[in-house]
Amino acid sequence: MLGPASTVSTAEPDGVEAIVHRQYAAAMTPSDAVERHPWNTEFTWVDHTGPFRRITQDQAEQFDRDGFIVLENVFTDDELAPVIAATDEVEARADAFLSGQDGGRFSIAERGAITFGLFPVQTQQAARSFAAHPVFADVCHDLIGPDVRLYHDQAVYKKPEKPRRFPWHQDNGYTFVTPQQYLTCWVALTDATLDNGCPHVVRGLHRMGTLQHHYVDPLGWEIFEDHPDAVAAPVGKGGIVVFSSLSPHLTGPNTTDAVRKAYILQYAPDGAAALRGDPSTGPAGERTPANDPHRQFPVLVGGEAVAVEPLG
Repeated sequence: MLGPASTVSTAEPDGVEAIVHRQYAAAMTPSDAVERHPWNTEFTWVDHTGPFRRITQDQAEQFDRDGFIVLENVFTDDELAPVIAATDEVEARADAFLSGQDGGRFSIAERGAITFGLFPVQTQQAARSFAAHPVFADVCHDLIGPDVRLYHDQAVYKKPEKPRRFPWHQDNGYTFVTPQQYLTCWVALTDATLDNGCPHVVRGLHRMGTLQHHYVDPLGWEIFEDHPDAVAAPVGKGGIVVFSSLSPHLTGPNTTDAVRKAYILQYAPDGAAALRGDPSTGPAGERTPANDPHRQFPVLVGGEAVAVEPLG
């Protein structure tokens, strides 16, 4: 399941939180220790017990223990071709926008380094249909539950002109979503290797819930600079790295001469909401339901896949 540089812990799920804390305390200095996000006060990780439609029992146990699994050879080149055409079009617009910005930068996006083509499902029928593919519906059933919506989608292209890593972060560290435990499907549109910026994941820390992040310019929100339990998750074109919204992860620099392309689709339980406010001053002041009909459409209702509405 993991890349050649990876090893899987043999720890049983029972007592994982205690094991994680002991390993972290032994490896890191007190100043490097992770802290929970101020709004993360009552989180408990929920293990997955099946029955499963797409993943195996072993994969479910790895996901609960390590926070991610790698599914190889899921989509064929023919299935991906219209998706790549769609994300290429969205990314081209993002790149054109960056070309008009000071220094070619906007937030954490940078021309020649990394671009984010947001919400392909809003404008590209191929992306919209792909987001409701039976593979994702099954994985969502297995790892989220019977009622699931698409939460977020974006094409992320790592460019070779300006190689740089992405920081160690949790997806829930950018926007605090409740319930915290949702799902990211990182689809490789090209081979994702150690050389061109494949994902790396820190095992076990997802079971603590959302962690405190700090902003590092120009990289983005970061938990820590490095961690001893980090493993690489290379994946071939057409494969998926499936990880929790709570799994600390990054992608390395692209040191090749070709663009590394990924399409990232995130799924959350129906009823999920994004919290807004300043965590340093107290509880969230605003709750925004994650049910935008244009892009956060249902993919499962009552355990049954839902046909996505075509673009009008």
